[in-house]
Amino acid sequence: MLTLKGLNTEYPSQKGPPVKAAQDVTFEVPAGKFFTLLGPSGCGKTTTLRSIAGLERPVGGEITVNGLTVFSAEKRIFIPPNQRNFGMVFQSYAIWPHMTVFANAAFPLEVRKNKLSKNEIREKVMRVLSAVALDQYAEREATRLSGGQQQRLALARALVMEPQLLLLDEPLSNLDAKLRDRMRFELKRIQRDLGLTTIYVTHDQGEALALSHEIAVMNEGRIVQIGTPREIYDHPRTKFVADFIGTTNFIDGVALGKDGSSGRWTVRTPIGDLLVHTDQALAADMRVTVSIRPEDVELLEEPAAAANGQNLITGLVDQKVFLGDMVDFQVKVNDYTLLSRAHPSLRTPIGDKIYVRMNPEKCVAIPDLSPARAAA
Repeated sequence: MLTLKGLNTEYPSQKGPPVKAAQDVTFEVPAGKFFTLLGPSGCGKTTTLRSIAGLERPVGGEITVNGLTVFSAEKRIFIPPNQRNFGMVFQSYAIWPHMTVFANAAFPLEVRKNKLSKNEIREKVMRVLSAVALDQYAEREATRLSGGQQQRLALARALVMEPQLLLLDEPLSNLDAKLRDRMRFELKRIQRDLGLTTIYVTHDQGEALALSHEIAVMNEGRIVQIGTPREIYDHPRTKFVADFIGTTNFIDGVALGKDGSSGRWTVRTPIGDLLVHTDQALAADMRVTVSIRPEDVELLEEPAAAANGQNLITGLVDQKVFLGDMVDFQVKVNDYTLLSRAHPSLRTPIGDKIYVRMNPEKCVAIPDLSPARAAA
C-alpha cells in the first residue's frame, strides 16, 4: 500500500514567495490497484508523482510504501530514488538506440549493485518481454520498433526490476489516437495480470476513466475529489470536476427546499423548477449549479411518452450535428440552450417542438461557494 499524508512540494521563485506545486496531498492506494492523478497542466500531478519517486524533495508531509517510510519531513527521512525500488516510465521513452530490445530491457539489471548471473538476467528479461508481447523481437534493434512497441519496451524496462510500485507519467501521450486506445487495453491487462500497484499521471479524462480503479482530480496543487471513475463522472462535487471530466450542461439556480418523500431538492432555474440529486449540504435560497450530462438529457417527440417523467420541459430543436453513432442536439428552452446526445433514429427537424426529460438522479446540484456569487 502507498500512503501520502499532507504532502507539500515547493519550487523556489526568482521573484516573490516559493511556488506551491503540491499542497496537502493526501491519499491511499491499496496493493494491486491502479490509481490516477488527473488534472490540467500545472495542477501538481507530475510534481506529486516525482515526489513519490524521490526525484523531488517535498517540504512537508510523509510517504510510506508497504509500511516503509521513504519520506518524512518531520522525521527527516529521505530515501534516494535508486533505493526505493520503484519502476517509472516517462512521457519520453528514452530507449537506447544502439541497443537491441533485449539489451534495453536488461540494462537496469546489469547496472544494479547486486549482480545477477547471465542466466538469471535472461530469464527475468524474457519473462517481462513476454508480458508486454515483445519476446519475439528480443534481438531486434530498438529503433526498428513502432511507437507502441517502444512504449511497451519502456514499460518492460521498468518491470524487470520487479518494482513494488509502478509510476507512469503520461506514457501514452506521444502515440496517435488509435494506438493510444489500443495501448490502454494492453496497459490495463499487464497491470491486472502482474498485480502491480500503479500510479498514473494524465490530463486525458478518457484514459483516467478507462484505466483506473480510483481517480484523484487535482487543481492548483490540491486534490479536489477522489473516487471511482463512475463516482467522479456521475457525482462531481465541484463545478471544476464536472467541467473537466467530459461534457456537461451547467444550469444556474437557487435551492428552494427538500422534497420530503424522495429526499431530493427542488431548484429554481431558467428552464423551470427541477428536482435534483445532491450528496452535499444545501440550504434554502442557496445558489447552486445543476450539472447534467448530454446523454442524460432525454429527447421525446410525443408528449404521451413523456407524461410520467419528472423534470419534463418543452423546447425547440435549435441545431443538430450527425456524428455517425449519435446525434448532438441543441435544444432551446426559454433563453437557455441544452446539449443532448441522442440515437440517430431521432430525426426531429430544426425548429420543431421537442420534449425534454431529465432523471432527477442524473441532475447533480453543486453548491456555488465562489466569493463573487456569495456576495451577490
